[in-house]
Amino acid sequence: MKVVIAPDSFKESLSATEAAHAIRTGFSAIFPHAEFVLVPIADGGEGTVAALVRALGGEYRLERASDPLGRPVDAQYGVTPDGVALIEVAAASGLACLTPAERNPLTASSRGTGELMLAALDAGLRRFVIGLGGSATNDAGQGILCALGARFLDENGHDIAPGGASLRTVTRVDVSRLDKRLRECVIELACDVDNPLCGETGASAIFGPQKGATSDHVSVLDDALNHFAEVLERDLGVPPGLAAIPGGGAAGGIGATLNAVLGARLRAGADIIAEASRLDDAIDGASLVITGEGRVDSQTVRGKAPAAVARIARQKGVPVIALGGSIGEIGESGSDDELLYGAGIHAVFGAVRAPCTIENALRHAHQNLQASARNIAAAIRIGQTLT
Repeated sequence: MKVVIAPDSFKESLSATEAAHAIRTGFSAIFPHAEFVLVPIADGGEGTVAALVRALGGEYRLERASDPLGRPVDAQYGVTPDGVALIEVAAASGLACLTPAERNPLTASSRGTGELMLAALDAGLRRFVIGLGGSATNDAGQGILCALGARFLDENGHDIAPGGASLRTVTRVDVSRLDKRLRECVIELACDVDNPLCGETGASAIFGPQKGATSDHVSVLDDALNHFAEVLERDLGVPPGLAAIPGGGAAGGIGATLNAVLGARLRAGADIIAEASRLDDAIDGASLVITGEGRVDSQTVRGKAPAAVARIARQKGVPVIALGGSIGEIGESGSDDELLYGAGIHAVFGAVRAPCTIENALRHAHQNLQASARNIAAAIRIGQTLT
C-alpha cells in the first residue's frame, strides 16, 4: 500500500512538513508496513519558499525589512541554484507578523515585500517567483511599488499614506523613478486564489475580514481598490478590466497591480510547487493520497493546494482524502462538500475533536491531526475486513 501525503501548511499552527509527519504518524499506527511518500506543498502562501527551496535545492538569505506596520522585521527569501529569487509576501507583509489585535488592512502596508525584492535586485537576481498568500494587507501592492521607487500622489501632489484605505485618495501615479533594473526582470506570481481584485468575490470582501476588516471596512476597501484600478488604467495605459482579472485579488490586490505595472505573470502557486516537487511522479502507483490545509471549504477549489493535489490524483485514478483544521459550515445554501467532491476530493474530515477556542485548536493541532489520520486509517482497515 502506497500512501502519498501532500498537505499544505495549517495556518498559524503547523508547517506543511509538520502536518505531513503528523498524518504519517497517525496513519502508520494502523498500517505500519505501508509505503509513505511525503510531499509537503504550498500554493503561494506560507511555506512556498520552503517548498521550493526543498524541491530545487536552493538556499535561504535573511534581510531586514518592514512589517505591515512599518516596524523592522527579519525576513528570509530563497535563491535557487540557477539564480531565481523566491519571495513570500507572508514573510514581511503577512498575518503572522501581527497579533490579532494589530490587524488592520486599512493601514497595513506591503512595503516590506518590496524591500526584499530590492535586496534580491542588489544581489544581482533578475528572476522572481513571488508567493502571494498569507498577506495582512489590502493595499494592492502600493507599498511594494513605493519601495521600488514609484509614487502615488493625492490631489495636492503629496505621497498618500500607507494602507488600503488611502488608495481612495490617489489622483496620480508616477513610475518615472521605478527601479530601472526591473526592466530586466521576469516575475512570476504564485497565486493561492483566483479571486478578482474587486466585487463580491474580490480581495476585500473575501479576505478582508480575516485581516481585521469590519463589514464597513470591506466597503471602503473595495471602493478604494476600484478607484486605484481606474487610476492605473488611466495613467499607465493598462488595458480596461484590471479589477476583474482572475487572481488579481491575491494578497490584497498585489496580483493585479504587479501584473499591470511590472508585467508579472499570474499563475496558480500550487501548480508551480507541484511541478517543482514532482508530485505527479510521486502519485504514480499510489493507493491513496492525503492532502489538507488549515481550513477546507469553498475557497479550497479556487486555487488552493489540496485542489491541485486532487486534480493530479484524479488524472491517475487515485482517491483523495482531505483533512482540515476546520471544514466549511453547512448554511442555508448547503455545504461546500459538493464543490470539493467535484474537484476530485473523495472525503473531507475536520481535525478538531470538539468545540474549542481558536487558541486551543492551534495549540493542539499536531495531536488533533495525528489522531484524525489514525481514525481514518482505522476506518479503511475496517472497510477492508468487511469487503
